[in-house]
Amino acid sequence: MVLNKIVADARKGVKSLAVLIDPDDFDESGLADLVNIALQFKVDYFFIGGSLVASGEIGTVVEHIKSCCEVPVVLFPGNAIQIHAGADAILFLSLISGRNPELLIGQHVVSAPILKRSNLEVISTGYMLIHSGKPTSVTYMSNTQPIPSDKSTLAVSTALAGEMLGHSLIYMDAGSGAEKPIPSKMIRQVRANVSLPMIIGGGLTNATKVKGAIEAGADLVVIGNGAQKNPNLLIEVSRVIKNYNE
Repeated sequence: MVLNKIVADARKGVKSLAVLIDPDDFDESGLADLVNIALQFKVDYFFIGGSLVASGEIGTVVEHIKSCCEVPVVLFPGNAIQIHAGADAILFLSLISGRNPELLIGQHVVSAPILKRSNLEVISTGYMLIHSGKPTSVTYMSNTQPIPSDKSTLAVSTALAGEMLGHSLIYMDAGSGAEKPIPSKMIRQVRANVSLPMIIGGGLTNATKVKGAIEAGADLVVIGNGAQKNPNLLIEVSRVIKNYNE
C-alpha cells in the first residue's frame, strides 16, 4: 500500500522523492531517458498527471513505467478523466486552498464510481496551492487564488482544516513552472501544527532548494519539469535525500 509506506517513512523521519511526469511534456524517447535516470538514482515514486494533459497519453506513460520497474506509480490528476487502472494509486486531491466547488467535491463525485470499480488505492489528499511569484498552469486551470507565500498562518489553518476533515496527506504545491519554491518558514510552521505526512512540490529546481524543503519538514519532495530541463537534477536531489537519510 502506497499510503502505508509514505506514513511509515514519515514516522521514521525517512525522506522520499517523487518524479512528476506530465504526459504532454514527453515523447517516447524522452520518457524512457527520464525513467532510466530515475531508476538509477532510486526515485521512490512516479507521479503521473498534470493540469491539462491534452495528449491523452496517461495510459502509455503508466504502462511504460510499470513494464520496466516496480516503483509505485501514483496518479496526480488534474481532473476526473485522468484515471488509469494500471497505476498503483491515485491522489484523490481536494483543493482545500481554493473556493472552487468543482475541485473541492465536484470532480470527485464524477470519478468516484470509476475508482470504485478499479483496483486503485485511493489516497485522500488535502491539496494546497501556494503563490510562487507568477501565475501557473494549475492556478489558471483551477480558477482559484493560491495562498500568499507570506501568509504562513493561513497555510497552517488550511492544513489543519484538511487534517480535521480526514485527509490522509497534505500536499503543498507552488505549481508547475513556479518562479520560487514554497518558503521554508511556511513549511516549518505547517509541519509544527499538522501530524499528517507532507508532500512539497513546485519550484524545486536545484539541490539547495530541495534541502531547504526537507530540513523545514517535507516528508516527500516532488520534482516536476525541473527534471525535464535538467536531468542532472535527479542525481543532485537523490544525493541530498540519501545524505539526509543516512
